[in-house]
Amino acid sequence: MQANPESTQFGEKHVTPDEKTQAVRGVFDSVADNYDLMNDLMSGGIHRLWKDRLVRMIRPKPGLKYLDVAGGTGDIAFRIHKKAPEAAITVCDLNEHMLDVGRSRAIDKAWLGGFDWVTGNAEDLPFPDNSFDVYTIAFGLRNVTRIDTALAEAARVLKPGGRFFCLEFSHVQEPIIAKAYDLFSFKVIPRIGKLVAKDKDSYQYLVESIRKFPKQKDLAKRMESAGLKNAGFTNLSAGIATIHFGIKP
Repeated sequence: MQANPESTQFGEKHVTPDEKTQAVRGVFDSVADNYDLMNDLMSGGIHRLWKDRLVRMIRPKPGLKYLDVAGGTGDIAFRIHKKAPEAAITVCDLNEHMLDVGRSRAIDKAWLGGFDWVTGNAEDLPFPDNSFDVYTIAFGLRNVTRIDTALAEAARVLKPGGRFFCLEFSHVQEPIIAKAYDLFSFKVIPRIGKLVAKDKDSYQYLVESIRKFPKQKDLAKRMESAGLKNAGFTNLSAGIATIHFGIKP
């Protein structure tokens, strides 16, 4: 299979890889302030349960180093911090506006330490080899221009024995649910985006990007090829979302 087949896909549009990166940055510049509210509206709040499940699988412990990529608003980092307040957590995001939202949320919680906020691209992480015990990326991998490159970067920065976790919208396994989900996604979510975030186009892209994301088994194969072994996945809500996991040997 050709590496990084999604690099020229911005939803249903055909673009260059550089154009995709800039377009994705523009999407999240637009939606940053309403990102968490929109997640609640789009999922009926279920994204919170999915994220809680992810963190239970991670089993955060003090003394470990955590990297949350594309985690600008802090949702995963904050959950890890609650379970392991002394853990070192680095939040890395391509979008500075998203990081600003996360910093502000941390300050509102009176969490003035424990987090490093770093601007960086998942395809070229600004960290040395073998730096982290756990790598997480939640609802971010499908927006990366070069997915295979990002997976290889995850393997690079993880320590031997380090664990990779990806929570992402995925492909529904039940045909009846899939039809209802498609109807909601394409007819309702862009309208919610227009009403709440004043941005229909960004949410149209986000819906389209879910359909372009690799299927569960295909992503597991690509993780293995990138150096993340014992790759597996757990479907949530019939596959509306999926947790993918692997280990760096």
